[in-house]
Amino acid sequence: TEGQVHRRRGAVGMGSGQVVQHRAAAGHVAVLALLLPLCCRAAPERLRYAIPEETGSGSVVGPLARDLGLRPADLPTRQLRLLSGSRRQLKYFAVSADTGHLYVSERLDREEMCGDSASCSVTFEAMVQNPLNVFKVDVDIQDINDNSPVFSEPTLELEIGELILPGARFPLEMAQDPDVGSNSQLSYQLTENPFFRLDVKETPNGKKQPELVLEAALDREKQSSFQMVLTAQDGGSPARSGTVQIRINVTDANDNAPVFSKGTYETRVRENVPTGSLVLQVRATDADAGSNGRVSYSFSNVPDAVRAVFSIDSDSGDIHNVGILDFEERKEYTFGVAARDGGGLTGHSQVHIEITDENDNAPQITTLLVTDTIPEDSPPGTMVALVNVHDADSGENGKVWCELEGESPLSIVASSGSSYKVVTVSALDSERASEHNVTVVASDRGSPSLSSRAALSLSVSDVNDNAPVFEEAAYSAYVSENNAAGAAVLRVRARDADAGANGRVSYWLVGGSAGEAAAAAAPYVSVEARSGTLYAQRSFDYEQCREFAVEVRAQDGGSPSRSSTATVRVFVLDLNDNAPHVLWPTAATPGSPGSSSVVSGPFEVVPRSAEAGYLVSKVVAVDADSGRNAWLSYELVQATEPALFRVALHSGEVRTARAVSERDAARQRLVVAVKDHGQPALSATATLHVVLAESLQEALPALSERAAGAESPSDLQFYLVLALALLCALFVLSVALAVAARLRRA
Repeated sequence: TEGQVHRRRGAVGMGSGQVVQHRAAAGHVAVLALLLPLCCRAAPERLRYAIPEETGSGSVVGPLARDLGLRPADLPTRQLRLLSGSRRQLKYFAVSADTGHLYVSERLDREEMCGDSASCSVTFEAMVQNPLNVFKVDVDIQDINDNSPVFSEPTLELEIGELILPGARFPLEMAQDPDVGSNSQLSYQLTENPFFRLDVKETPNGKKQPELVLEAALDREKQSSFQMVLTAQDGGSPARSGTVQIRINVTDANDNAPVFSKGTYETRVRENVPTGSLVLQVRATDADAGSNGRVSYSFSNVPDAVRAVFSIDSDSGDIHNVGILDFEERKEYTFGVAARDGGGLTGHSQVHIEITDENDNAPQITTLLVTDTIPEDSPPGTMVALVNVHDADSGENGKVWCELEGESPLSIVASSGSSYKVVTVSALDSERASEHNVTVVASDRGSPSLSSRAALSLSVSDVNDNAPVFEEAAYSAYVSENNAAGAAVLRVRARDADAGANGRVSYWLVGGSAGEAAAAAAPYVSVEARSGTLYAQRSFDYEQCREFAVEVRAQDGGSPSRSSTATVRVFVLDLNDNAPHVLWPTAATPGSPGSSSVVSGPFEVVPRSAEAGYLVSKVVAVDADSGRNAWLSYELVQATEPALFRVALHSGEVRTARAVSERDAARQRLVVAVKDHGQPALSATATLHVVLAESLQEALPALSERAAGAESPSDLQFYLVLALALLCALFVLSVALAVAARLRRA
């Protein structure tokens, strides 16, 4: 047993490949592989093996994994398997998941698989994944001499007239051997006989036609019959043979055998012609008269496959088709026909019918591999499907081109052999299109062209490639002070274009719920993780904090997660919750809205010579609120002489409204109301005491009268101020006297 492995790699020149195996007598198969050097371990694009027919199931064809450059340790991850558009092709072979060897899974019978075709091969594809590669594999089925030559009948009857001259030839039936090549090359031998010898003629199709040649004149009275054995032997090793008994009856008058007009009849018939169509007419003539010249036609040792397709009219020699002629099943038929006269003599001829192809087969699309779902971040060029397209026709009728129908980021490219890959050509986006439906259209180049369609559906799975996006980059919220703790402040919203958990958004305060709280802002608000609603943690006070800002982070549920942030600025709105506060002449006691607080104040001395507009004093007040709530107005609400004084509405200055007269009381008491512009308005009052006198000494009696009736802490304060003024005056007087005395002494 000898064998050889070759590899073919196109233009790279890796060689052609063939594994030749011969079956030994015991039926064992041995494979000898002469591999390329280890430095040339690149996987071939096409592998070719050869194996003899009748190889038993389980026999190894070749080390497929090793020839593809795969190590045994790589097999689980590379997932080596066989693919084919025809299940009939795959039923004969399988690949071992453990060793990667290609082995026979069903007995191989070349004659059953390929008939009388000169070559016989099974073609399929080997696919490996991670990364994906597809390789063409051809297995040639080599013929072995497992069939013996066979004659149609065990006995051949001939009738030869005794008057036929020596040298006459009588064609004999050819034996049939379904093998091919040298295994079907037949040679013939005839048992020795002094009256007959065997001659062999070669027909135009290369076959040998045995003929019986008359060597000596026959005499029916001496010998009326002859018996011989014709042996057909093929050229196989060891050779096989078959025999037929030849019985010759010597007759009185029939001295001419039928003769065909042609040694070989040839014709062409298109496939799919209607049943019963005339295919060919053969014609033979016989020079005899009467019944000896009447010729009948029949098939000469043809297999059942021919009889199932053709019939011959015994009288006319017309050959019709009785079955369907299919170019894809068989491209030609060669068989023998015989013409027999009434006297028993026969003539033989050959018929060769060639079937021409018609474009009667649409391309067949077989999905070998399909990915139902693909991540949207798959790079361009990712394969999503592998299809095999096969057209049983030949020539232009069998040439196929493929395209995709439907708008999608997919394209179809040719792979090895008749396989095509559907790949991505651009980026996928599940947010724009979560599913792509395309149709693979395979069309042949026949006229008219035939086509087939196969629908493919691809789902694009979502990956977390989108971060949440806030509806606004910055939010502003306005909250009135003195709000209730827990009140909703604002709702932020972020949208994530992803789906499922990748698009589920939760909210956190930056440095807050998800980490450390911001020192100033976090105590004021909190955020609900699901809804994004911000709630006040406590009541706000405009006078303490007028505005603050927090950052809210929106985070999705992907892994790894994606997030974005937005700034929320909260403005506290002022309410009129602070009454005016009097700084001068004395601080007023705050009153409730609509009420006043009475405050006693110091006194002011106004000379009686004061004219109208004389500045008596100024009431000074402030309001902790802002805006309109802090706008203050002043009003004189009570006075001893209301017509004597007036108060400026906005400045709070107290001036005389007219000139002071002698009739005016020496002691005047003024009550000034300070009111803000809030809703409702808050107010405070200030009390101012005015003494009408030209000098302090003149004012003392009035002050004394006031002191006598003083009953309140305000009067006591008045006396203390007065005492302080007197002390100051005495001190100034003492200093003046001392200076005057020193000057006088000098």
